[in-house]
Amino acid sequence: MTVGDAATAIVTAPVTAHAAGAGSAADAPPRGLGASVPPADARAKTEGTFPYAADLWAEGLLWAAVLRSPHAHARIVSIDTSAAAQMPGVRAVVTQADVPGAATHGRRIADRPVFAHDVVRHHGEPIAAVAADHPDAARLAAAAIAVEYELLDAVTDPEQSFGAPPLHPEGNLIRHIPLRYGDPEAVGEVVVEGLYRIGRQDPAPIGAEAGLAVPRPDGGVELYTASTDPHTDRDLAAACFGLEPERVKVVVTGVPGATADREDSGFQLPLGLLALRTGCPVKLAATREESFLGHAHRHPTLLRYRHHADAEGRLVKVEAQILMDAGAYADSSAESLAAAVAFACGPYVVPNAFVEGWAVRTNNPPSGHVRGEGAMQVCAAYEGQMDKLADRLGLDGAELRLRNVLATGDSLPTGQAVTCPAPVAELLRAVRDFELPSLPKDAPEEEWLLPGGPEGAGEPGAVRRGVGYGLGMVHMLGAEGADEVSTATVKVQNGIATVICAAVETGQGFTTLARQIVQETLGVDDVYVAPVDTDQPPAGPSAHGRHTWVSGGAVERAAKMVRTQLLQPLAAKFGMSTELLQIKDGRITSYDGAFSTPVTEALQGKELWATAQCRPHPTEPLDAEGQGDAFVGLAFCAIRAVVDVDIELGSVRVVELAVAQDVGRVLNPRQLAARIEAGVTQGVGAALTENLRTASGLVRHPDLTGYALPTALDAPAVRIVRLVEERDVVASFGAKAASAVPVVTAPAAVASAVRAATGRPVNRLPIRPSAAVAATGGVPNS
Repeated sequence: MTVGDAATAIVTAPVTAHAAGAGSAADAPPRGLGASVPPADARAKTEGTFPYAADLWAEGLLWAAVLRSPHAHARIVSIDTSAAAQMPGVRAVVTQADVPGAATHGRRIADRPVFAHDVVRHHGEPIAAVAADHPDAARLAAAAIAVEYELLDAVTDPEQSFGAPPLHPEGNLIRHIPLRYGDPEAVGEVVVEGLYRIGRQDPAPIGAEAGLAVPRPDGGVELYTASTDPHTDRDLAAACFGLEPERVKVVVTGVPGATADREDSGFQLPLGLLALRTGCPVKLAATREESFLGHAHRHPTLLRYRHHADAEGRLVKVEAQILMDAGAYADSSAESLAAAVAFACGPYVVPNAFVEGWAVRTNNPPSGHVRGEGAMQVCAAYEGQMDKLADRLGLDGAELRLRNVLATGDSLPTGQAVTCPAPVAELLRAVRDFELPSLPKDAPEEEWLLPGGPEGAGEPGAVRRGVGYGLGMVHMLGAEGADEVSTATVKVQNGIATVICAAVETGQGFTTLARQIVQETLGVDDVYVAPVDTDQPPAGPSAHGRHTWVSGGAVERAAKMVRTQLLQPLAAKFGMSTELLQIKDGRITSYDGAFSTPVTEALQGKELWATAQCRPHPTEPLDAEGQGDAFVGLAFCAIRAVVDVDIELGSVRVVELAVAQDVGRVLNPRQLAARIEAGVTQGVGAALTENLRTASGLVRHPDLTGYALPTALDAPAVRIVRLVEERDVVASFGAKAASAVPVVTAPAAVASAVRAATGRPVNRLPIRPSAAVAATGGVPNS
């Protein structure tokens, strides 16, 4: 595929009745909001023809390779690129000395060099990049670059970061949030304490990072990448290249899955520099090892908790200390810490809360935005505390939680009132009362699914079953004063609608939603969603469910403006207002039924368009005591986990996860179910297997053999037992973010179930086999 083809190849194709597989009105495809409209790109993806950045090609293409640091912390004494530059086929070698603009970059805080030049701060940090005629020549040349290092002691324990020498000119402390809420002297009759550790989960995208940079005649450059925030990426690239933003264009290619900041700038910037230096298109396709070393991971977190409760189990006070390991650079750590501190008590009513949160730099791999950041780590800890309280008080875990759950009108420990629907009690009751899966004791022994797999070494008599609960919450959209705004244009011509919006489709279903909105509003079946690039107005990042709310809201407003343009001549003709005309089933009909005409006929010969913005109400930063209205909206989830644990081997099998979720409004049932199931499965990975391990800051086994992702065989049965559709009146369509909150909740639920099966505290994620070994507790399977 050539670059000239790229712009059309990555587009979501127009959806027609024929394209959707329908032949007549009787079997017409689903349409509009509330229907399970299939993704337009589903067939191309399943057939393997959907174009990603790794598929792109251009005439005169060069290949890039990046030299990365083998050390976690070292001083760079010298860099000699002469041998690499003289190798056959090599066209350019660039280092930090060749960066013409800003020396550092970062989406939130610009503290990260394009290439390390004086100090290496983490394993895998870029040092130089090469462009050559062949990918093998580029890799060989990168390996030929001679770098002399002076090894330095690596700071890998975030607790030691406070007293360690500064790892960065800005120091080691990125942010400190002291939250103070209520009476510090308050005490409870029952007190439980816990220390919890959360591991380093990698987003592990299906496709590793790739990109293509093409120089422009005006001295600028075009970047073809799977960016999830193209305008931010354009601006920081322009700053590093020393160019005006209008001379840098980011074109978004097909995104092979995104549960985090999909394309780290450390992959994009070397491409653009090499293209500008050589005057040729340059392509980079990262190996899986480079992907693991280069992009950001979930923050490893250390959490200390003390819960106070009265004799009836009602919470009196929560005290917590939260320490997040940001790795070498700041990235989104300040925002992740704010979420962790704000949600440190969970979806519970806590009259007194005192939380200290820190995010610090270390020489570990970089941390950043991963789905449910901050909220996932604290959920595992506060739910562990609730299990401890229930055990101390002799109460059922679900009953203790029900005595404390948050509801609309209550306040968060940040002082912010919960004004959105918060049906936490309803969600918990739904999963508690759902029928439990049957025990396998009545089935033939050879048919049992034992922990460890069908060929596992375990014995049925050593298997214990546990049931546990998790309640989670996340915030929607940006927080602490982030300006959330998106712009969309809707055009209709020749009966075909076109949506232009820079909201990136990352798998969350925005392009499908945009089509549904236009179908619902205008009665037009054929809807085309244009490809995304930075020539369009910004729509912001793909995170926190913001494109459903903000970008979907902009599409709806633009579509309604076009609807008014369409209906006004008809309303004037019949002497009525546009409010008395409705569009349904592809027809425009008056309120009294006296007038009815097909939408296609009314559109004939017309070209209509409108542009609109959506900007939710503003928020504010947390103040010096952690107080403030920092969040636009909240979403909640309850999960009941059922696990089987081999208490001799410590192996765990997740039998079933029952999910009840606060979704506001179901816009696409099939798509929503898929998002929830995917989020739950990602959470199971964090609970049991996913941990990017390091030794002295060096990543061990940066591949999909050493990093154990749950496969289809590991995925548990997911039962969506309740979707509460209580619309959030301030959200577009009343809908809430769907995929992050099950990721947040599932690890806590699985850990709770393992506690119930083993009687062990289970205070570390992922759960180690040693934590699941016990001699008593749980319900025997035989």
